[in-house]
Amino acid sequence: MTTIYDVARRSGVSPATVSRVLSGRRNVDPELSEKVRAAVAELGYRPNGVARNLRKSSTNLWAVVISDIENPFFTSLVRGLEDVAQTEGYHVVLCNSDEDPAKEAAYASAVLTEQMAGVVISPTSTAEGVQQLADAKLPMVLIDRRVDGVEADTVLVDNEHGAHEAVKHLIDGGYQRIGCITGPRKVSTAMDRLAGYRSALRAGGIRYDKELVRHADFREAGGYAAMENLLEMPEPPEALFVTNNLMTVGALECLAKKGVRAPDDIAVVGFDDIPWADLVVPSLTTVAQPTYELGRTAGLLLKDRIASPGRPPST
Repeated sequence: MTTIYDVARRSGVSPATVSRVLSGRRNVDPELSEKVRAAVAELGYRPNGVARNLRKSSTNLWAVVISDIENPFFTSLVRGLEDVAQTEGYHVVLCNSDEDPAKEAAYASAVLTEQMAGVVISPTSTAEGVQQLADAKLPMVLIDRRVDGVEADTVLVDNEHGAHEAVKHLIDGGYQRIGCITGPRKVSTAMDRLAGYRSALRAGGIRYDKELVRHADFREAGGYAAMENLLEMPEPPEALFVTNNLMTVGALECLAKKGVRAPDDIAVVGFDDIPWADLVVPSLTTVAQPTYELGRTAGLLLKDRIASPGRPPST
């Protein structure tokens, strides 16, 4: 492996000068800087990241731990985060917890072991990894979900308001018996959207019926199973609010398989963007989230947290 000493010998300068050039310092003669950069390119030199990290006690890496890599909601979100990271001189490592608390905890341990500079995390239901990171006082931003008892910078949309608007849309369409498929009980996003569903019913003068609510796993299979269960009721719902994109896909797949037409037989409103929503005839109504801005905001908060570790957390 080419070393800094090889670069110094090839360019005819001291190793200290090479170090100053590579770290971007401006107090080096431009002619010497050019010689060093030419030697670096010729020799294919790469700085020793391990040694640099030992000196700095942290890397230039941000981890982003998302709860489901198959969910397109996270694609634009990670892009927004990465754009900030690149601008600030960081690289992003993507981790998928798969909604599994054990995987989340394992990734949290890896983040700490590898001395990453910070982490953006969408917590699982038990948030085991979040607690590890909080205890270690690593710069951290929670995204999409809150964690009770953990004070950290957090980026959310107004889930309750968005859900309220979705259900109000159905009520305004004349529907009264409205079902809801939401996520796990321990996940703040699921409970906030359920609260929005309930508040819209209340505002519309409709009695809340817990028999019309199903808790699933925020995944396609969960949406399918929940929809199937609702259809087996003696009096199925005439409209449906589904609280995330993948469960909406699963619910629609179930309806198609059962020969139930949407919206003729049952009206459906979703939450989150669905790439092909406009291809459905008539197009599917859904609550769109500004996913790129969510990721970008998380990146800016993490940058600020690293720069000012003692400032109060913000949401």
